[in-house]
Amino acid sequence: MRAVTCHQGQLEVEEVADLTPTRGQVLLDVERCGICGSDLHARLHCDETADDVAALGYDDFMRSDQRVVMGHEFVGTVADYGPRTRKSWQVGTRVVALPVLRAGDSVHLTGLSERASGGYAEQVLVTASMAMRVPNGLDAERAALTEPMAVALHAVRRGQVGTKDTAVVVGCGPIGLAVILMLKATGVRHVIASDFSAGRRALAEKCGADVVVDPAADSPWSSFEESRRYLTSPIALAELGLEAMDKLRAVPLLPWAHVLRAAEKAGATPRGPVVFECVGVPGMIEHIVSSAPLLSRVVVVGVCMGADSFRPSMAINKELELRFAFAYDPSEFHQTLQWIASDKVDVAPLVTGTVGLGGVAGAFEALGDPERHAKILVDPASDATSV
Repeated sequence: MRAVTCHQGQLEVEEVADLTPTRGQVLLDVERCGICGSDLHARLHCDETADDVAALGYDDFMRSDQRVVMGHEFVGTVADYGPRTRKSWQVGTRVVALPVLRAGDSVHLTGLSERASGGYAEQVLVTASMAMRVPNGLDAERAALTEPMAVALHAVRRGQVGTKDTAVVVGCGPIGLAVILMLKATGVRHVIASDFSAGRRALAEKCGADVVVDPAADSPWSSFEESRRYLTSPIALAELGLEAMDKLRAVPLLPWAHVLRAAEKAGATPRGPVVFECVGVPGMIEHIVSSAPLLSRVVVVGVCMGADSFRPSMAINKELELRFAFAYDPSEFHQTLQWIASDKVDVAPLVTGTVGLGGVAGAFEALGDPERHAKILVDPASDATSV
């Protein structure tokens, strides 16, 4: 079959061995596959990530000296089943699947391992139990966004954002835009989005951001400095605590300690916004740690492949929560698919171009220009070589 291989950072269309499903696997004819920001990073920095993942016990993450077929945001139609595999759908049925492939006694990341060929190809293998039929006649273009949108849903859930909380999305690339869509889908009323790119700020507005900021001209944190809703000074937090204690201790026989604990459980004590770091370059965590209000919860979604650093003392003095979001679980993937199919989440603004296999290398380069593109899809049946 024809596929795009990545070797020493170079992307080329090649003839590779046909895929044959084994027990528990389903073979799909790829209809569309999204180009993920993590693929852009992995193309050039996979060895660093492979070293990190190897330290966790997984030795088969892609290496630069291998020939790897990338692509993990795919949708396709059922072409064949492995032996002794339940035939859940007829051949030709459109399905999506979590990009995790069980092969024998091991499990591999589809599109990020030499042992699990990805979706920049005519066909891809998936684990039968991880595949889901695409409902409601949903087209391939939107169904292909299930995987990255599931990443965003998981990140929003990791952030535990309340509908009345303020969410700050730093970086409006594909994952930042997806986070904005999922924040609004889950009922968050106030979303601030920040990006240097005018094109991406326009897309953030289309995705539902309530306030869009150009950090070169303004700061996403300035509104917090001008209001008392969120605290930006440790002294202000101490003063608030002193005022509260003055009032509580002035009431005779009041069990003030119980009142404080009850206020905390009710969410009436000070808290900060929920911040989503969706850039994934060195220095962004430090920027947020040093700039965000006190008591903020920071969810790191952007994938920084290299080493990074921040000042723990700053985070400690602000008592920030720092969380990291990686992927999703099958229920989140399923929920995302249903929301896209029911139009609860409109992913159309994210797709800015489609290429064939011959256009993948050019699409990787085009995605380096934030003014032109957000999400480019690969259609293996297309002859398009540019976007």
